[in-house]
Amino acid sequence: MLGDSEETPSRYELLSMVKKHSKLLGKTIVDEEDASDIETDPHFWQGIMDLYFVRGRESRGRQDDDLVFFVRKMNLHGYGFNDNMEGNSPYFVRRWAPKLDALVDKNSVDVDWRRSFYLDLIAHTSFSVTVAICSHQVLRNHQAGRDSPLSSIYKVVKTVYASPSRINFHLDSTKEVETTPAYPDICFAVDDFDSTFDAVVLTDTDHCYCVLLNADGGAAFPSENGTQDRSSSDISSSKVNTASGKTNKTKVTLFSGFVSYQMVRDAYEAEKSGFGSLLSLGHSSKTDRIYMKGPGGRGEVEVAVSGVIDQSKQVSGTSSPLFKKGSSIGSVFRKAATVASAAAKHAYAAAAATRSSDEEMLPLKCGLMSISLPWEHIAYDLLFKGSPPVNL
Repeated sequence: MLGDSEETPSRYELLSMVKKHSKLLGKTIVDEEDASDIETDPHFWQGIMDLYFVRGRESRGRQDDDLVFFVRKMNLHGYGFNDNMEGNSPYFVRRWAPKLDALVDKNSVDVDWRRSFYLDLIAHTSFSVTVAICSHQVLRNHQAGRDSPLSSIYKVVKTVYASPSRINFHLDSTKEVETTPAYPDICFAVDDFDSTFDAVVLTDTDHCYCVLLNADGGAAFPSENGTQDRSSSDISSSKVNTASGKTNKTKVTLFSGFVSYQMVRDAYEAEKSGFGSLLSLGHSSKTDRIYMKGPGGRGEVEVAVSGVIDQSKQVSGTSSPLFKKGSSIGSVFRKAATVASAAAKHAYAAAAATRSSDEEMLPLKCGLMSISLPWEHIAYDLLFKGSPPVNL
């Protein structure tokens, strides 16, 4: 069995083995010659899982997430209904222990070791999301290959974490959240989207809302010298080993997409159409949830969109609807309310400068709540994607 030899392979060597036996990734129809005996051998994947995420943890000299994920085997009735396993979720989680048997014990026969390895590879990799406002013209020039740099008008970069669970945010005054299994999708949620993206406001018809998801360190980027996994602080995109001539990836773009201001507004107005006339849109702060599909229908972005209130039309001495019913941190902290009010005034002033004569410009605040992608797409890109990362 893998790992019985005296010398334990490094993570770099183990991942090289995984790449050789990952021909099934992303394939819905599999030819018999595509799948090797090893790739379909659960003992191989159990050994890889043990060495990569259990026994190998102590020898890497760094603090890793101490959660280990296990995917249940799929059977004729869906995900297993074994009484020894909690619930009927497609996966279960254990705190790390130095021995694999201590984590799964008698439940090991119910584990899909291949899918478990890929899930942990994703869960133990570092990710960052970039949300930016860009000029539509700049994006068109960049796509046309005119050697124009891809620059942003404003951007926010945020660390996010991969999870097989989905967080459902309530956008009403309760601000409650519910967690449900998302697997086989992987969800990257932003818990504090309200405050993180408070200044991401589309104020011009030329504006585009752009979202990038990058993997930039952790388990999917093992160091060739076996010391520790590469992190985003090493080098941003790639590193060349001068001795071997190999290029080691240190950043992979997993998702990149954008939508125009008009597309966001159309979707926002469609969501609000049942709540009043369009004439009231410019003065409504109601937040609606909008879903945007990724390029080629791959993945889904969940965005909270709200119209920015024209502060000049608020009656002096009264509180802004932006801060009623606990809809913002500003309802509790006066300083935050003042900052948000100033931002709203600035957004409306910017929008007024480009407003057409026949339509009132509505500034739209866009808060990224989550990105969801199928696990197989993520795993394939982490292992094999060769195109350079998107830098914004």
